[in-house]
Amino acid sequence: MNVKVQEDTARRLDRAMGSLGTAAMARMEEQLAWYRALSAEDRSWVGLVAQAGIAAFVEWFGHAGEGRPTPSIEFFGTAPRELKRSVSLQQTVDLVRIVVEVVEAQVDELAAPGGADVLRHAMLRYTRDVAFAAAQVYAREAEARGSWDARLEALIVDALVRGQVDDGLHSWAAALGWTSAPVMVFAGHAPDDDPQSIIDGLRDKGRRVGHELLAGVQGDRLIVIVGGAASVKDAARSVVPRFGPGPIVIGPEVPDLHAAASSARAAIAGLRAASGWPDAPRPVLAEDLLAERALDGDDDARAQLVENVYKPLAGTPLLDTLATYLEQGTSLEATARLLFVHPNTVRYRLKKITELTGYQPTEGRSAFTLQVGLILGRLSVM
Repeated sequence: MNVKVQEDTARRLDRAMGSLGTAAMARMEEQLAWYRALSAEDRSWVGLVAQAGIAAFVEWFGHAGEGRPTPSIEFFGTAPRELKRSVSLQQTVDLVRIVVEVVEAQVDELAAPGGADVLRHAMLRYTRDVAFAAAQVYAREAEARGSWDARLEALIVDALVRGQVDDGLHSWAAALGWTSAPVMVFAGHAPDDDPQSIIDGLRDKGRRVGHELLAGVQGDRLIVIVGGAASVKDAARSVVPRFGPGPIVIGPEVPDLHAAASSARAAIAGLRAASGWPDAPRPVLAEDLLAERALDGDDDARAQLVENVYKPLAGTPLLDTLATYLEQGTSLEATARLLFVHPNTVRYRLKKITELTGYQPTEGRSAFTLQVGLILGRLSVM
């Protein structure tokens, strides 16, 4: 294109900027449902970005003969962060496509005689660079968002582990978009991998199976908070393979993230005490480690055993029956002789103990838990 044709085309483009912007906005309104669904403020920003893009193209085209500099795409970085969260990269591509279609439809009128082909070529180069610019903007936003999310995630996990549940936790969870219920906490040992790669792997797995996951590596310990799982088994299936060797303890299910501090506390206490039961399943419920946790000094476990084992039996013959049965090595006949009752009476009482406490005296693990609960109950009334 000779200089005069280029200058004439540039002047025509400059005069048509307003009408091009208006036409682009009208076509977006007509063809893009997502644009119509935006708030008035975001629609205004989209319009400004589109008009700024057209203006930048006109300015670049007017100087294209001066060594054909790289098109200026700085306008793409001027959109507010909120808009970049409201409009996806795919929607941005739709926006660019609409603007290109509007300009292309008027190339013959916009270009000076003999300049249509060069104008089309310039548009292709410019829109290519705009597409790269959009990708860079969204990549930077994703990286910044990812870093911010990682910091929020670490803060939430740390707050729950420390039991510091306040309004800040709600704000952080809302910022991450956490809405899932119920919630349960897993505690175990971290693998030797890079902590961030462990967390990223867990997060990816959670997305694939439809769970919300928060994770934190604290020294050699890995804490994972799972939301939205249909069951403990369902949650365990998605996270257990990500832990390192050693025990994994699952805190009790709670209704929401705000209540997850108690689940985290139980899971971590269970992890500390898990060595007391070398043959425990992997993973193991914190509830199944109540006796070991109580012996390790966990006040919650002690209180729960007193409440669940001692109090339901206190003041009834069942308490003496349980104590005698355990002291006699779970011998039914020896217990009956010492209590001066028929063995069937002992059997009946043992059944009632199971109904009231949930623990079966004739089963080894349950008998051990009942023994610890009985001792703790006696100590609590001294």
